[in-house]
Amino acid sequence: MTVPSGVTVRFTRNAANTAVAFLATGNVSIAGTIDISATSGGNVVGGTFLGSNAGTGGPGGFDGGNGANGVASNTGGTGLGPGGGGAGTGAGFATTGGVVSATGTPGAPYGNAELLPLIGGSGGGGGSAGLGSTSAGGGGGGGAILIASSGSITLTGTINARGGNGGGGNNPGGGGSGGAIRLVATSITGANGTLDVRGGSGSSGIGVGSGGGAVGRLRLEAYSNTAAVNVNNIPPSLAPPSAVALANGPALTITSIGGVATPAAPGASFTTPDVTLPASTTNPVTVALAGVNIPPGTAVLIAVNGQTGGNTVTSTTLSGTLTSTTATASITIPTNRPSVVSASATFTLVATGSAPLYVDGQLVASRPR
Repeated sequence: MTVPSGVTVRFTRNAANTAVAFLATGNVSIAGTIDISATSGGNVVGGTFLGSNAGTGGPGGFDGGNGANGVASNTGGTGLGPGGGGAGTGAGFATTGGVVSATGTPGAPYGNAELLPLIGGSGGGGGSAGLGSTSAGGGGGGGAILIASSGSITLTGTINARGGNGGGGNNPGGGGSGGAIRLVATSITGANGTLDVRGGSGSSGIGVGSGGGAVGRLRLEAYSNTAAVNVNNIPPSLAPPSAVALANGPALTITSIGGVATPAAPGASFTTPDVTLPASTTNPVTVALAGVNIPPGTAVLIAVNGQTGGNTVTSTTLSGTLTSTTATASITIPTNRPSVVSASATFTLVATGSAPLYVDGQLVASRPR
C-alpha cells in the first residue's frame, strides 16, 4: 500500500459509520496525506435557521450538536457519541472536553489506550439561543483509522484525524474531540511524518465562550520503532504488535423502541429516521436492548439526544449469560423534534492469552515466548 507525496486520500462514511481499516500483506508507505478529520460547526445565523448546522464526524467519529433556534428549544443540542459535549462545550475522548462559559456539561473521557475497540471522536455541543437567531453548531468528532502491515510502515507524510471546530458568533458551538490512529507493523520508520488527533477549538462571542474538544488517541505497535514523528504534543501509546481486533468482540444493540423494531444498520440521523413511532405513542417509551459477550450485571446508559435541547440519560442493567444478555428501560422522547437514542456500556475484558497477529491470513508478528 502506497500513498504518494502530493496525494490526499479522504473517505466517505458508510451507513454503519465504521472506522477505516487497511490490512496490508506487504510494506506500507505514506508520503502523502490520509485525512479522516471532522468538519466544523456552522456559524451563528441572524434569523431562524431550520436546517442542521452541526459539524459532521469523520468515519468512525460522531456528529456535533445543532445550534438552537428557539423554536423547539433555547438550548443547544448535545454532541453525539460517548463523549458528546453539552450545549456550548467541547467533546471528550482521551480527556474531558473543554468548557468556558456555557451552561452545558463537557463531554467525558472514554475508550482505552489500546484502541480496542477502535472508535473515533465525539461531537461538540451546539450553542444556545432564543427565537430570532440561530446559534452555532458543534464541531464533529475526528474519525478512526487502523493501518496494519505484515511488513513495515514508513511514514513521511501525514495522517489527520482532527476534531471539527465549534461554529463562531455570539452563541458559539463547542469543538469536537480528536479521532484515533492505530498503526501496527513489525517495524515503523520514517522522518518528518505527522500524526494529528487534536480536538477542534471552541470560539468566543460577546461575553460567551465555548469549550474546545479533547485530544484523541494515538497507538503505535511495532517490534522496531525508529520513526521521527510530529504528534503535536499528544504522547502516543507504544507497544509490541497485538491483535488487530477483539476476538469474540462485544456488541450492544437497541432492538426496539416503543415496540417498533430497529433496523439492522441504523443511521442515527436526525434527517432520515430509523424508527417512526405511531402518533398514539405516549411517554415514557420502552427501549429493548440485547448484548453479546457482555457480562451480566453490566450497567447500560441510554441517552436521548434531541436535535436541540440537550439530552437525558437513563440507566439499566443487563441480565442473562455472557453470550446473550437483555435489558429494557423507560425513556422520554421529545415529541416536537427528532431525537437520536444511543446505548453504551463500560466493562473490563479478561485477557485470554497472547495469540499471534494475522492480517488476511498472513502472520504479522507473534509475541516472544
